Amino acid sequence: MASALTLRVLDELGRSIVAGQIPAGSIWLLDDLVTRHGVSRTAVRDAIKVLEAQGLVRPRRHVGIEVLGQQDWDALSDNVVRWRLDGPDRLEALHQISELRSAIEPMAAELAARHATAEQRRAIDEAALGMQHTGAVPDLEAYLRHDVVFHRTLLQASVNPMFASLAYLVERVLDARTHHHLMPERPNEDAIRLHRRVAEAIATKDATAARQRMEAIVTEAVDAVDEMVDES
Repeated sequence: MASALTLRVLDELGRSIVAGQIPAGSIWLLDDLVTRHGVSRTAVRDAIKVLEAQGLVRPRRHVGIEVLGQQDWDALSDNVVRWRLDGPDRLEALHQISELRSAIEPMAAELAARHATAEQRRAIDEAALGMQHTGAVPDLEAYLRHDVVFHRTLLQASVNPMFASLAYLVERVLDARTHHHLMPERPNEDAIRLHRRVAEAIATKDATAARQRMEAIVTEAVDAVDEMVDES
């Protein structure tokens, strides 16, 4: 497990790259990073290894550590997603992830309707009902928790491990929209209704309806982000 110092350096360096504060092609020297961050060479090396694995930097022998451009980043890395959603191109990242969701979640809903266990169907239904109750208050933090459970359980219930592995992406988007004040003060009633209808389709094993209703949810999400982009 990485030390707290390594994680701090990793977060500071990663955020600076993703935010564009350090342009691609820049060269870092290990000793300069040690001095700047006031940590050991080991902590810096360990942070650099993680950044290298995620495509943000590349050590160059006898030169230093080269900062790479966005085309080299591991776009689906949890760190990269988190840093982008916290950074200045947040809306662009939200748009891109919303487009990815539109390609994945409808099929996941169809598969969930076919394969979900009784426990998963119940969890999805309870999460949708929780969204309805907390959205009416409104309590956005509680709403977020139910929304995350809904989508995470649905992706897991698809029994496709590739879909399930992307649950963190949806969680990051939902969290970012809530904590960066990109959600309306009262959650969209149509979105809540659609979540309830997806839950009903999964409960009754109606795969076609589950897919169509999830398509409506992700379309609403893409449209909401696009509207924010237009207003920015």
